[in-house]
Amino acid sequence: MTDNKSDSSIEWASQAYALLKQKQELKKQEVQQKVEQQKVEQQKVEQQKLEQQKLEQLTAEVNKSDFSNLQKDTEVKLGEFDDDFTWSAMVLAAQGKKVNEISIDEIDWLSKLRRGLEETRKGFVSELLDKLGDDPLTPESLDDLETLLIRADVGIDSTDKVINSLRKKLNEEVVGGEEGIKFLKDELRAIIEKPIKNSGTNILIPQKGKLNVWLIVGVNGVGKTTTLGKLAYLSSKSNYKTLIAAADTFRAAAVEQLQVWGDRSNVDVISNQSKNADPAAVVFDAINAANKRKSDLLLVDTAGRLQNKNNLMDELSKIKKIIDKKVPDASIESLLVLDASQGQNGLKQAKSFAKSANLSGAIITKLDGTSRGGVSLAVSAEVNLPIRFIGAGEGIKDLRPFNSFEFIEALLADR
Repeated sequence: MTDNKSDSSIEWASQAYALLKQKQELKKQEVQQKVEQQKVEQQKVEQQKLEQQKLEQLTAEVNKSDFSNLQKDTEVKLGEFDDDFTWSAMVLAAQGKKVNEISIDEIDWLSKLRRGLEETRKGFVSELLDKLGDDPLTPESLDDLETLLIRADVGIDSTDKVINSLRKKLNEEVVGGEEGIKFLKDELRAIIEKPIKNSGTNILIPQKGKLNVWLIVGVNGVGKTTTLGKLAYLSSKSNYKTLIAAADTFRAAAVEQLQVWGDRSNVDVISNQSKNADPAAVVFDAINAANKRKSDLLLVDTAGRLQNKNNLMDELSKIKKIIDKKVPDASIESLLVLDASQGQNGLKQAKSFAKSANLSGAIITKLDGTSRGGVSLAVSAEVNLPIRFIGAGEGIKDLRPFNSFEFIEALLADR
């Protein structure tokens, strides 16, 4: 995306905004009708002359179950027709989306992602654009770019690949600043997409017709349990029958924290309240429950294991053996949660876990407010881990399936 938006692009964004405005108004009308209907029903209850205590309980129950759900469904509002909206709409249009196919949720997420990567851009893109300007690339500007990439925790391997590709292109032709940015986007996107393509799965979703078990692993403090809760919400809202196994039995209050997320997501949690309960036993019970309920997805919260504690790695292996024995045809994913703000420490965690935990993907959290968002590229290039989900916010909706195009566009947004 560049500053010089064509008239047609602005017109496209304007049409999209107008259409979303209409959708929002219709949604408001639907919500109002539900509220009015709720009021009528409540009046009927009041007319039944029930005991005062029973009436109060019923009213509280109605308010809790219905009005809270209405609030959840309408919490995302259409903002102003500003640069944020235009940029987000253009990113969707560049992926082939038509005006009548975009949603407020998509616009809202892209705006959050762009704002979330702002700290990374401040130390990277702004300085990069200042150095490149409209002038052709030079060997000196490539040296500056190399420094900026490393500072953004993109990683040595990724940086070398990008700089070598740019240097080769520079030897063959004159490369202007704008063309250099486009080439940089393509190179970074290729790096981050390589492990995704190698996995054979572009977007990770539960496979139909079998139980899917996703083990959520990572050290304490990276947002592992919170991320699992958001995954449960995302899965449930996508109409997958979901269940949670609270197998992090070693951390104080981990089960209680997960139960809160389960309640928010309307997803049941299988747990054992005994102190230091056997995690494998919890998974055993959860698998039985998942089979009985014909669940599509079982999310397993594992202990916040430190990579140098072999006994905890052995516990993860024990859990996998239980799954293999109970549901040999299950689709198993081991997803490592990484805190983007930890930068190179997060990269070290990924390398260590990849050796011992048989990882199949990564979830990058806390992209908002950090200047180290480039670590996603390092994880892709140096650990060969496909990034499956990213988080850029504290809200329950602020975790989404990873989209390399949107991520790179947000990372290199020039405004």
